[in-house]
Amino acid sequence: MTKFSAGRRPLSTSPFKPRAEAPRKHFAVGDRVTHDRYGLGRVIGVEGDDDIAVLVDFGSRQERITHPYTAMFKL
Repeated sequence: MTKFSAGRRPLSTSPFKPRAEAPRKHFAVGDRVTHDRYGLGRVIGVEGDDDIAVLVDFGSRQERITHPYTAMFKL
């Protein structure tokens, strides 16, 4: 079987719709957040212009969480 480096492109005549990308989450310093694993916290740092990673204070620990933020939500 051959592996292609390019991703699949949907045909315009296809009855199946391509997957829509989820909107990218953005966080700012001071935002209150909740994380599925660590619980409630507050953003204390943001890396990069495109929110590459955020530093969150969860009270007992500080964690650096990288994009994609699938388990973290802004309150």
